[in-house]
Amino acid sequence: MDREKKARLFFTGLLILLPLVMLLSIGTGPIPVSLADTVDILMYRLGIISAEPDRQQQLIVEAIRLPRTLLGVLVGSSLAACGAAMQGLFRNALADPSIIGVSSGAALGAGLGIVLGGTWLVSVTELFQAYTVSVAAFVGGFTSTLLVYRIGTTNQGTSVATMLLAGIAVSALSGAGIGLMNYVADDTMLRNMTFWQMGSLASGNWQTIIMAASCLIPLQLLLISKARGLNALLLGESEARHLGQDVQKLKLQLILITALGVGVAVAVAGMIGFVGLVVPHLVRLSIGPDHRWLLPSSCLLGAMILLVADIIARIVITPAELPIGIVTALLGAPFFISLLWQQRNRIG
Repeated sequence: MDREKKARLFFTGLLILLPLVMLLSIGTGPIPVSLADTVDILMYRLGIISAEPDRQQQLIVEAIRLPRTLLGVLVGSSLAACGAAMQGLFRNALADPSIIGVSSGAALGAGLGIVLGGTWLVSVTELFQAYTVSVAAFVGGFTSTLLVYRIGTTNQGTSVATMLLAGIAVSALSGAGIGLMNYVADDTMLRNMTFWQMGSLASGNWQTIIMAASCLIPLQLLLISKARGLNALLLGESEARHLGQDVQKLKLQLILITALGVGVAVAVAGMIGFVGLVVPHLVRLSIGPDHRWLLPSSCLLGAMILLVADIIARIVITPAELPIGIVTALLGAPFFISLLWQQRNRIG
Protein backbone atom coordinates (compact mmCIF):
# COMPACT_ATOMS: atom_id res chain seq x y z
CA MET A 1 0.00 0.00 0.00
CA ASP A 2 1.46 3.38 -1.00
CA ARG A 3 1.84 6.12 1.60
CA GLU A 4 -0.88 8.35 0.11
CA LYS A 5 -3.51 5.62 0.30
CA LYS A 6 -2.40 4.66 3.81
CA ALA A 7 -2.71 8.28 4.95
CA ARG A 8 -6.18 8.56 3.43
CA LEU A 9 -7.35 5.38 5.17
CA PHE A 10 -5.85 6.52 8.48
CA PHE A 11 -7.61 9.87 8.24
CA THR A 12 -10.91 8.22 7.32
CA GLY A 13 -10.63 5.86 10.28
CA LEU A 14 -10.08 8.78 12.67
CA LEU A 15 -13.01 10.60 11.09
CA ILE A 16 -15.24 7.61 11.87
CA LEU A 17 -13.89 7.02 15.39
CA LEU A 18 -14.11 10.60 16.64
CA PRO A 19 -17.96 10.77 16.75
CA LEU A 20 -18.00 7.46 18.64
CA VAL A 21 -15.53 8.77 21.23
CA MET A 22 -17.61 11.95 21.51
CA LEU A 23 -20.74 9.90 22.22
CA LEU A 24 -18.82 7.91 24.85
CA SER A 25 -17.65 11.17 26.43
CA ILE A 26 -21.16 12.60 26.51
CA GLY A 27 -22.51 9.50 28.23
CA THR A 28 -19.73 9.10 30.82
CA GLY A 29 -19.83 10.61 34.29
CA PRO A 30 -21.14 10.20 37.85
CA ILE A 31 -24.63 9.84 36.34
CA PRO A 32 -24.14 7.59 33.30
CA VAL A 33 -26.24 8.05 30.18
CA SER A 34 -26.46 5.06 27.85
CA LEU A 35 -25.35 5.33 24.25
CA ALA A 36 -28.92 4.86 23.01
CA ASP A 37 -30.26 7.58 25.33
CA THR A 38 -27.44 9.93 24.32
CA VAL A 39 -28.27 9.47 20.65
CA ASP A 40 -32.00 9.97 21.35
CA ILE A 41 -31.35 13.22 23.23
CA LEU A 42 -29.17 14.59 20.44
CA MET A 43 -31.66 13.55 17.77
CA TYR A 44 -34.51 15.12 19.75
CA ARG A 45 -32.59 18.37 20.03
CA LEU A 46 -31.95 18.32 16.28
CA GLY A 47 -35.65 17.72 15.62
CA ILE A 48 -35.11 14.33 14.03
CA ILE A 49 -37.35 12.49 16.52
CA SER A 50 -40.36 13.79 18.47
CA ALA A 51 -40.32 11.47 21.51
CA GLU A 52 -39.23 13.59 24.48
CA PRO A 53 -36.32 12.04 26.44
CA ASP A 54 -35.85 11.91 30.21
CA ARG A 55 -35.60 15.52 31.45
CA GLN A 56 -32.77 14.91 33.90
CA GLN A 57 -30.65 13.12 31.33
CA GLN A 58 -31.44 15.77 28.75
CA LEU A 59 -30.27 18.50 31.12
CA ILE A 60 -27.06 16.62 31.92
CA VAL A 61 -26.25 16.06 28.25
CA GLU A 62 -27.17 19.49 26.89
CA ALA A 63 -25.96 21.72 29.72
CA ILE A 64 -22.87 19.84 30.95
CA ARG A 65 -21.59 16.91 28.91
CA LEU A 66 -22.03 18.17 25.32
CA PRO A 67 -20.33 21.55 25.88
CA ARG A 68 -17.51 19.82 27.76
CA THR A 69 -17.04 17.32 24.95
CA LEU A 70 -17.03 20.00 22.26
CA LEU A 71 -14.50 22.00 24.26
CA GLY A 72 -12.30 18.90 24.45
CA VAL A 73 -12.50 18.49 20.68
CA LEU A 74 -11.56 22.13 20.07
CA VAL A 75 -8.70 22.20 22.58
CA GLY A 76 -7.26 18.77 21.73
CA SER A 77 -7.31 19.36 17.98
CA SER A 78 -5.73 22.81 18.33
CA LEU A 79 -2.92 21.67 20.63
CA ALA A 80 -2.11 18.72 18.36
CA ALA A 81 -2.16 20.77 15.15
CA CYS A 82 0.02 23.49 16.70
CA GLY A 83 2.42 20.82 17.95
CA ALA A 84 2.70 19.35 14.45
CA ALA A 85 3.36 22.81 13.04
CA MET A 86 6.10 23.55 15.57
CA GLN A 87 7.78 20.20 14.91
CA GLY A 88 7.74 21.03 11.22
CA LEU A 89 9.01 24.57 11.72
CA PHE A 90 11.86 23.54 14.03
CA ARG A 91 12.45 20.32 12.06
CA ASN A 92 12.62 18.59 15.42
CA ALA A 93 10.28 15.75 16.34
CA LEU A 94 10.69 16.60 20.04
CA ALA A 95 9.36 20.16 19.69
CA ASP A 96 5.95 21.19 20.99
CA PRO A 97 4.02 24.49 21.30
CA SER A 98 5.59 25.34 24.65
CA ILE A 99 8.93 25.70 22.89
CA ILE A 100 8.06 29.29 21.91
CA GLY A 101 7.05 30.23 25.44
CA VAL A 102 3.31 30.45 24.90
CA SER A 103 2.33 27.96 27.62
CA SER A 104 4.57 29.42 30.32
CA GLY A 105 3.54 32.95 29.37
CA ALA A 106 -0.12 31.97 29.59
CA ALA A 107 0.46 30.45 33.03
CA LEU A 108 2.11 33.66 34.21
CA GLY A 109 -0.75 35.71 32.78
CA ALA A 110 -3.31 33.53 34.55
CA GLY A 111 -1.36 33.83 37.80
CA LEU A 112 -1.34 37.61 37.50
CA GLY A 113 -5.08 37.59 36.76
CA ILE A 114 -5.82 35.46 39.83
CA VAL A 115 -3.51 37.20 42.30
CA LEU A 116 -3.91 40.81 41.13
CA GLY A 117 -7.49 40.56 39.90
CA GLY A 118 -8.86 41.62 43.26
CA THR A 119 -6.32 44.39 43.90
CA TRP A 120 -4.50 46.28 41.17
CA LEU A 121 -6.61 44.89 38.31
CA VAL A 122 -10.05 45.55 39.77
CA SER A 123 -11.13 47.58 36.74
CA VAL A 124 -10.02 44.76 34.42
CA THR A 125 -11.86 42.21 36.56
CA GLU A 126 -15.03 44.28 36.39
CA LEU A 127 -14.70 44.52 32.61
CA PHE A 128 -14.13 40.83 31.86
CA GLN A 129 -15.83 39.38 34.98
CA ALA A 130 -15.65 35.56 34.94
CA TYR A 131 -13.30 35.58 31.93
CA THR A 132 -10.57 37.67 33.58
CA VAL A 133 -8.22 34.72 34.09
CA SER A 134 -8.79 33.43 30.55
CA VAL A 135 -8.12 36.84 29.03
CA ALA A 136 -5.02 37.30 31.19
CA ALA A 137 -3.75 33.85 30.16
CA PHE A 138 -4.24 34.61 26.48
CA VAL A 139 -2.50 37.98 26.74
CA GLY A 140 0.39 36.43 28.66
CA GLY A 141 0.87 33.61 26.15
CA PHE A 142 0.67 35.86 23.12
CA THR A 143 3.00 38.47 24.63
CA SER A 144 5.66 35.91 25.52
CA THR A 145 5.51 34.48 21.99
CA LEU A 146 5.96 37.90 20.42
CA LEU A 147 8.94 38.48 22.71
CA VAL A 148 10.53 35.18 21.65
CA TYR A 149 9.93 36.01 17.98
CA ARG A 150 11.38 39.49 18.38
CA ILE A 151 14.53 38.14 20.04
CA GLY A 152 15.00 35.57 17.29
CA THR A 153 14.46 37.99 14.40
CA THR A 154 17.04 40.27 12.84
CA ASN A 155 17.35 42.07 9.49
CA GLN A 156 18.65 38.79 8.04
CA GLY A 157 15.50 36.91 9.06
CA THR A 158 14.31 34.69 11.91
CA SER A 159 16.74 32.22 13.42
CA VAL A 160 14.98 29.06 14.58
CA ALA A 161 17.90 28.19 16.86
CA THR A 162 17.82 31.63 18.51
CA MET A 163 14.08 31.34 18.96
CA LEU A 164 14.56 28.00 20.68
CA LEU A 165 17.03 29.51 23.14
CA ALA A 166 14.82 32.56 23.63
CA GLY A 167 11.87 30.29 24.35
CA ILE A 168 13.85 28.53 27.05
CA ALA A 169 14.85 31.87 28.60
CA VAL A 170 11.33 33.31 28.48
CA SER A 171 9.91 30.10 29.96
CA ALA A 172 12.42 30.31 32.81
CA LEU A 173 11.54 33.97 33.39
CA SER A 174 7.83 33.13 33.37
CA GLY A 175 8.50 30.31 35.81
CA ALA A 176 10.12 32.79 38.17
CA GLY A 177 7.10 35.05 37.85
CA ILE A 178 4.76 32.14 38.58
CA GLY A 179 6.84 31.31 41.66
CA LEU A 180 6.52 34.90 42.83
CA MET A 181 2.74 34.80 42.34
CA ASN A 182 2.59 31.57 44.35
CA TYR A 183 4.60 33.21 47.12
CA VAL A 184 2.36 36.28 47.48
CA ALA A 185 -0.98 34.50 46.90
CA ASP A 186 -3.32 33.68 49.75
CA ASP A 187 -4.74 30.17 50.24
CA THR A 188 -7.72 30.68 47.92
CA MET A 189 -5.62 32.25 45.16
CA LEU A 190 -2.99 29.54 45.48
CA ARG A 191 -5.63 26.83 45.18
CA ASN A 192 -7.14 28.51 42.11
CA MET A 193 -3.72 28.84 40.47
CA THR A 194 -2.85 25.23 41.21
CA PHE A 195 -6.06 23.85 39.73
CA TRP A 196 -5.83 26.11 36.68
CA GLN A 197 -2.30 24.95 35.97
CA MET A 198 -3.45 21.31 36.11
CA GLY A 199 -5.99 21.88 33.32
CA SER A 200 -9.68 21.04 33.11
CA LEU A 201 -12.58 20.97 30.65
CA ALA A 202 -15.10 21.62 33.41
CA SER A 203 -15.42 25.27 32.41
CA GLY A 204 -17.06 24.24 29.15
CA ASN A 205 -20.33 26.08 28.55
CA TRP A 206 -22.03 27.27 25.42
CA GLN A 207 -20.66 30.81 25.68
CA THR A 208 -17.12 29.46 26.01
CA ILE A 209 -17.70 27.05 23.12
CA ILE A 210 -18.85 29.82 20.79
CA MET A 211 -15.91 32.02 21.74
CA ALA A 212 -13.34 29.21 21.40
CA ALA A 213 -14.79 27.81 18.17
CA SER A 214 -14.86 31.24 16.49
CA CYS A 215 -11.09 31.47 17.10
CA LEU A 216 -9.80 27.89 16.96
CA ILE A 217 -11.62 26.51 13.91
CA PRO A 218 -10.42 29.27 11.52
CA LEU A 219 -6.91 28.99 12.98
CA GLN A 220 -6.84 25.22 12.41
CA LEU A 221 -8.01 25.64 8.81
CA LEU A 222 -5.40 28.34 8.27
CA LEU A 223 -2.71 26.08 9.72
CA ILE A 224 -3.75 23.19 7.46
CA SER A 225 -3.47 25.55 4.48
CA LYS A 226 0.25 25.94 5.30
CA ALA A 227 0.90 22.21 4.80
CA ARG A 228 2.83 22.60 1.54
CA GLY A 229 5.02 25.28 3.07
CA LEU A 230 5.80 23.02 6.03
CA ASN A 231 6.63 20.18 3.64
CA ALA A 232 9.06 22.50 1.88
CA LEU A 233 10.66 23.51 5.20
CA LEU A 234 11.39 19.86 5.93
CA LEU A 235 13.92 20.00 3.09
CA GLY A 236 15.67 23.02 4.64
CA GLU A 237 15.18 26.76 4.38
CA SER A 238 17.32 27.17 1.25
CA GLU A 239 15.45 24.42 -0.57
CA ALA A 240 12.12 25.91 0.54
CA ARG A 241 13.13 29.26 -0.98
CA HIS A 242 14.06 27.53 -4.24
CA LEU A 243 10.60 25.95 -4.24
CA GLY A 244 9.05 29.43 -4.15
CA GLN A 245 8.25 29.71 -0.45
CA ASP A 246 8.58 33.04 1.35
CA VAL A 247 10.31 31.43 4.34
CA GLN A 248 10.36 34.49 6.57
CA LYS A 249 6.66 35.16 6.00
CA LEU A 250 5.83 31.48 6.56
CA LYS A 251 7.73 31.42 9.87
CA LEU A 252 5.89 34.50 11.10
CA GLN A 253 2.52 33.06 10.08
CA LEU A 254 3.18 29.71 11.77
CA ILE A 255 4.36 31.36 14.98
CA LEU A 256 1.40 33.74 15.14
CA ILE A 257 -1.13 31.00 14.38
CA THR A 258 0.42 28.75 17.02
CA ALA A 259 0.52 31.55 19.58
CA LEU A 260 -3.14 32.36 18.98
CA GLY A 261 -4.26 28.73 18.88
CA VAL A 262 -2.40 27.59 21.98
CA GLY A 263 -3.19 30.86 23.75
CA VAL A 264 -6.93 30.40 23.29
CA ALA A 265 -6.76 26.68 24.16
CA VAL A 266 -4.82 27.33 27.36
CA ALA A 267 -7.06 30.27 28.23
CA VAL A 268 -10.23 28.15 28.18
CA ALA A 269 -8.84 24.86 29.53
CA GLY A 270 -5.71 25.64 31.52
CA MET A 271 -2.36 23.90 31.13
CA ILE A 272 -2.64 20.58 29.29
CA GLY A 273 0.69 19.00 28.44
CA PHE A 274 1.97 16.33 26.06
CA VAL A 275 -0.93 16.49 23.55
CA GLY A 276 1.03 18.77 21.23
CA LEU A 277 4.11 16.55 21.55
CA VAL A 278 2.72 13.01 21.51
CA VAL A 279 -0.11 13.22 18.96
CA PRO A 280 1.96 14.43 15.96
CA HIS A 281 4.47 11.68 16.79
CA LEU A 282 1.79 9.00 16.68
CA VAL A 283 0.44 10.30 13.39
CA ARG A 284 3.90 10.65 11.87
CA LEU A 285 4.78 7.09 12.85
CA SER A 286 1.55 5.89 11.23
CA ILE A 287 1.44 7.80 7.93
CA GLY A 288 4.73 9.67 7.51
CA PRO A 289 5.71 13.35 7.58
CA ASP A 290 3.48 14.74 4.79
CA HIS A 291 1.77 17.72 6.45
CA ARG A 292 -1.15 17.57 4.02
CA TRP A 293 -2.28 14.52 5.99
CA LEU A 294 -0.29 15.03 9.20
CA LEU A 295 -2.05 18.26 10.21
CA PRO A 296 -5.71 17.21 9.73
CA SER A 297 -5.03 13.74 11.17
CA SER A 298 -3.35 15.34 14.19
CA CYS A 299 -6.46 17.47 14.72
CA LEU A 300 -8.68 14.40 14.82
CA LEU A 301 -6.37 12.25 16.94
CA GLY A 302 -5.65 15.14 19.32
CA ALA A 303 -9.38 15.60 19.90
CA MET A 304 -9.82 11.87 20.52
CA ILE A 305 -6.91 11.54 22.94
CA LEU A 306 -7.98 14.55 24.99
CA LEU A 307 -11.53 13.18 25.19
CA VAL A 308 -10.22 9.79 26.32
CA ALA A 309 -8.07 11.53 28.95
CA ASP A 310 -11.12 13.49 30.11
CA ILE A 311 -13.19 10.30 30.36
CA ILE A 312 -10.47 8.73 32.51
CA ALA A 313 -10.30 11.90 34.63
CA ARG A 314 -14.05 11.70 35.29
CA ILE A 315 -14.32 8.02 36.20
CA VAL A 316 -11.11 7.17 38.06
CA ILE A 317 -12.15 8.83 41.36
CA THR A 318 -15.91 9.23 40.86
CA PRO A 319 -17.79 11.36 41.91
CA ALA A 320 -14.77 13.70 42.03
CA GLU A 321 -12.52 14.10 39.01
CA LEU A 322 -8.81 14.34 38.34
CA PRO A 323 -7.41 17.42 36.57
CA ILE A 324 -7.03 16.44 32.94
CA GLY A 325 -3.45 17.74 32.81
CA ILE A 326 -2.43 15.01 35.25
CA VAL A 327 -4.01 12.34 33.06
CA THR A 328 -2.38 13.60 29.84
CA ALA A 329 0.98 13.68 31.63
CA LEU A 330 0.51 10.12 32.91
CA LEU A 331 -0.38 8.97 29.40
CA GLY A 332 2.14 11.11 27.52
CA ALA A 333 5.26 10.93 29.66
CA PRO A 334 5.81 7.13 29.25
CA PHE A 335 5.39 7.50 25.49
CA PHE A 336 7.86 10.38 25.44
CA ILE A 337 10.37 8.35 27.45
CA SER A 338 9.95 5.41 25.07
CA LEU A 339 10.70 7.71 22.11
CA LEU A 340 13.87 8.94 23.78
CA TRP A 341 14.84 5.35 24.55
CA GLN A 342 14.34 4.30 20.93
CA GLN A 343 16.37 7.28 19.75
CA ARG A 344 19.13 6.38 22.21
CA ASN A 345 19.22 2.80 20.92
CA ARG A 346 19.44 3.98 17.30
CA ILE A 347 22.33 6.29 18.14
CA GLY A 348 24.00 3.60 20.25
